[in-house]
Amino acid sequence: MKISYNWLKQFVQIDWDAQKTGELLTDLGLEVEGISQFESVKGGLKGIVVGHVLTCEKHPNADRLKLTTVDVGQEVPLQIVCGAPNVAAGQKVPVATIGTTLYTKEGEAWVIKKGKIRGEASQGMICAEDEIGVGESHDGIMVLNEELVPGTPCSKVFEIENDEVFEIGLTPNRADAMSHFGVARDLKAGLEQQEIQKEFVTPSVSNFSIDNRSLKVDVEVLESELAPRYCGVTISNLVVQDSPDWLKNRLKAIGLTPINNVVDVTNYVLHELGQPLHAFDATKIKGSKVEVKTLPAGTKFTTLDEVERELHEDDLMICDADGPMCIAGVFGGIHSGVTEHTTSIFLESAYFDPVSIRKTAKRHGLNTDASFRFERGIDINMTKYALKRAALLLREIAGGYITSEIVDLFPKKPQDRQVFLTFNKINSLIGQEIPQDTIKSILSSLEIRINNVTESGLGLTIPTYRVDVTREVDVIEEILRVYGYNNIDFKEKLNASIAKSSRFENHRIQDVIGDTLAAKGFFEIMTNSLVSSDITLDDESAVQMLNPLSSDLSVLRTSMLHSGLQTVSYNHNRQKTDLKLFEFGKTYHKIDGKHKEKQHLAIFISGERTQSSWAVASRKSDFFYLKGIVANVFERLGVQGIDTKPLTSDIDYAEGISYVKDNKELASLGLVGKSSLKRFDIKQEVFYADLDWDAILESINTKNMVFQEIPKFPEVTRDFALLLDDSISFQKVYDIAWKTEKKLLKKVNLFDVYTGKNLPEGKKSYAVSFTLMDEKKTLTDKQIDKIMGKLLAQYQKELGAELR
Repeated sequence: MKISYNWLKQFVQIDWDAQKTGELLTDLGLEVEGISQFESVKGGLKGIVVGHVLTCEKHPNADRLKLTTVDVGQEVPLQIVCGAPNVAAGQKVPVATIGTTLYTKEGEAWVIKKGKIRGEASQGMICAEDEIGVGESHDGIMVLNEELVPGTPCSKVFEIENDEVFEIGLTPNRADAMSHFGVARDLKAGLEQQEIQKEFVTPSVSNFSIDNRSLKVDVEVLESELAPRYCGVTISNLVVQDSPDWLKNRLKAIGLTPINNVVDVTNYVLHELGQPLHAFDATKIKGSKVEVKTLPAGTKFTTLDEVERELHEDDLMICDADGPMCIAGVFGGIHSGVTEHTTSIFLESAYFDPVSIRKTAKRHGLNTDASFRFERGIDINMTKYALKRAALLLREIAGGYITSEIVDLFPKKPQDRQVFLTFNKINSLIGQEIPQDTIKSILSSLEIRINNVTESGLGLTIPTYRVDVTREVDVIEEILRVYGYNNIDFKEKLNASIAKSSRFENHRIQDVIGDTLAAKGFFEIMTNSLVSSDITLDDESAVQMLNPLSSDLSVLRTSMLHSGLQTVSYNHNRQKTDLKLFEFGKTYHKIDGKHKEKQHLAIFISGERTQSSWAVASRKSDFFYLKGIVANVFERLGVQGIDTKPLTSDIDYAEGISYVKDNKELASLGLVGKSSLKRFDIKQEVFYADLDWDAILESINTKNMVFQEIPKFPEVTRDFALLLDDSISFQKVYDIAWKTEKKLLKKVNLFDVYTGKNLPEGKKSYAVSFTLMDEKKTLTDKQIDKIMGKLLAQYQKELGAELR
């Protein structure tokens, strides 16, 4: 939000520099993110002076150029070549001297340099009004008042306004500060806390009067819940034209483009007082009646941007006898607005329900200055005052007459919000005792009325403009920000209690696994839970947003895959093709009419597994690398007794497996299907694992850890080279070994697979090592041979294995 310092000074006369004022506003909770300079004429006419044309002769080498000598207050007159048809001796003109920077209409800078034009020296430039930025005419040079003294800076001749503009990062709760009036109110309170008393000057509307009653527009509010207060007045015989310079400069300073005096006044009052207004061409109001109501769903309406919109049944509309004229509080209609031919208007000032306005604005993808304020809540008691302020300004600058009584439909006035503030609560929350007189002074400066004072606290009435102050803690926050956070002392000793918590709490386990994956070169990502409806088009369990921010953020995700693939695609498009990513997140589903959330750990791998160097060749990521990562996660968590099964029906995978325990799937992993990759324009393989974090948490062994001493006796390793059928997996070899020898077998490892020459067709060779150990004594050769014999016998019996 932009706030003009010159505008602010109309409310509070302060002579501080902008930097110091910005620091105070920041301390008050209105964070000043930057201060920019504004000049009504770019460059501020620096280097441009009044010149007196002494002589004017035809250029000897050009028919359309003149050779002039110009007195600019220096000892020697300047010779300037000029091409303007109206230049003549005796004129007072604006002269851009050597080194002056001028600006084009597009804002591009160019510098006046000494040079020659058709062989004659030219030591400056006699300017037209558009060339120095004080007008639009380029028919000839600008002729100034004859009484001006040569050499006088043009910045003193023209009314040039220089301003400083605060860029305030306004938090959503501070609806009261969405205007110069609101910021000035806070500024005054902050100054009073520093014992600087300044008068708070508000625009006077005491001169408001009705000139005649020649134009009446009836108003009927059919949806009083959506429009609790509606005011309006007519103004006739006005002339729509450009606004005066002072009004244009105020709007330009805060980044608004002046349109015409009527629209400019409504924008001015909006940013001055925070009350949105809307002007209707009174001659276009059919039946001379305004109705505030909703219309049937599907009703067509064309807004000012010439877009035909389809209305929702809950959209509040401003209508006449024929139909809609404006989307209330959001955007005007193309057929009822003010044009250069308008001579009479109906001026609207209203309070609309914030929730209704926000929903309507989001439905139609509109975000206007008016909706921005209505959505956050304006002061319902400002409505009539702002209307009078705007009417008086229009009467002053547009020459109109106020031609009706003010319509003020306010059937249900809101009750004052009462809060009882206890001194003990203030001291306990702030951690420091603030004098009671200071508290009362701060509350008074914020227009919070003190109704009664007791030993324990204060009975308060909250003003209607503070829509966010509803509780005792809110009032304490107001006291603290005006008192100054920097004025609160900090103790050198901080006391804190230690909460007893289990090491199996969700966030702790996530930290453990996050550290484990990070140690393996993975990066954690955080993606948006909202995705496009195109992604979940065929998912009946998808949860739709009622008021989506955009079509790309309209559905809660049902899978971690698609939001993760967006991140992969984003990195690929920036030449980051070797990726190892993980994310803890949730998916959202609507099952049997109930909304359910599921926690997941998603892992993504793409590109090279390791970077190549002079010592190590690069290794491409593959399914088995991902499988090893997932197995390592389970091992780190102590999850045992897991079986693997092939994936058969998951459309997200081209191929893959799932990990299952007690008939419950803990994880699925594999190669992402080409159709999913194509949707995100990904051209290389992506491996993905989806771990059901809720199921994993239930499977974690929460028993106390048992420690045992390291055995004193050595391990023994023996190998088999087993000739097996191609269809036999290592898993079967592994399971048979543990089933055969449960006591002394410690490890089974597959260290080679051979399927080459010299083997019968349909056969393969597994080289398997077995590690044996007795924790109580050293194994003998006889014991070892007996165990290995038992293993071989079982492999021959169950798998038809042969030793090579």
